[in-house]
Amino acid sequence: MKTEAMVIRETGGPEVLKRETIEIAEPGPRQVLVRVKAVALNHIDVWVRRGLPHVKYDFPHRFGSDIAGEVEALGPGATGCTVGQKVVISPGVSCGVCAKCLAGRDNLCQKYNILGETTQGGYAQHVVVPDANILPYPGDLPFTDAAAIPLAFLTAWQMVVECAQVAPGDTVLVQAAGSGVSTAAIQIAKLYGARVIGTAGSDEKLERARALGMDIGINYSTTDFVPEVRKITEKRGVDAVIEHVGGDVFVKSILATRWGGCVVTCGATMGHSPTIDLRHIFFRQVRVLGSTMGSKGVLQRIMPFFSQGKLRPVVDRVLPLWSAVEAHRVLEERKAFGKVVLAVD
Repeated sequence: MKTEAMVIRETGGPEVLKRETIEIAEPGPRQVLVRVKAVALNHIDVWVRRGLPHVKYDFPHRFGSDIAGEVEALGPGATGCTVGQKVVISPGVSCGVCAKCLAGRDNLCQKYNILGETTQGGYAQHVVVPDANILPYPGDLPFTDAAAIPLAFLTAWQMVVECAQVAPGDTVLVQAAGSGVSTAAIQIAKLYGARVIGTAGSDEKLERARALGMDIGINYSTTDFVPEVRKITEKRGVDAVIEHVGGDVFVKSILATRWGGCVVTCGATMGHSPTIDLRHIFFRQVRVLGSTMGSKGVLQRIMPFFSQGKLRPVVDRVLPLWSAVEAHRVLEERKAFGKVVLAVD
């Protein structure tokens, strides 16, 4: 079948995104055809667009990990949803039969793919996904809000809850508090009873982060966050750092952590080759944990928090899908607080 999409046929700047009519396959066994209503951006879209050595591009390539829409057709044997149902799509695709998948840890599957990265995504009017990736719709949220949930909240939940094991009374430092993952991490850390310190590059972003529950803000463009954190914590340091910035921020995050605390990282937007003094890790027994996404089961458990009002997606702006070039520029220039979402007509 044919559908309209925003695609790339080469890597490069935002201008390589083009509107095209493309052919997509009908849903096969245990697959679902979804009419896309909204798709949210992630930094992974930018990285893949610029070019990544581990990605084998199947041009025309479509970005888009975070998708909300309506079921339009079911492939043979597909279960768990009905035609016309409003759905959100889980962004991780795995084999479903290996030991990790069967143990509910599908994000550790050796055949794990992320929609829009190593497989085709949702920058289109239609997308075909496995029925295992269909999630219940979160209450009466608009599609543009629902699309802002999956990747950011799944990633943040694994970092805060599964990796850092944040508990009541902990102090958590969330870096780059205006990003999608960080706005989710602030809310989840507060849900678990932590005190949250956040960093951002502007006072405006810090004010918006406070509205999400952040207790203390540090403007990293005017203040060195390491001595400030030590002052706030009476020289103790924080129990956990949630970060995806990399570079010098990752190095300094280790210094801001207490003895026996942890730094959890899920990205490297500002550099993937930091120079680390290992003495600050082994002598102070700081744990450094890597995190990618989370399991489908975790995302299933998260979704009810949105219909209950305990968590909420943070949308900076909504643009038409056909304005994806502009949306990518907004993300690259770090002008957004929360998610940039594309509405699909």
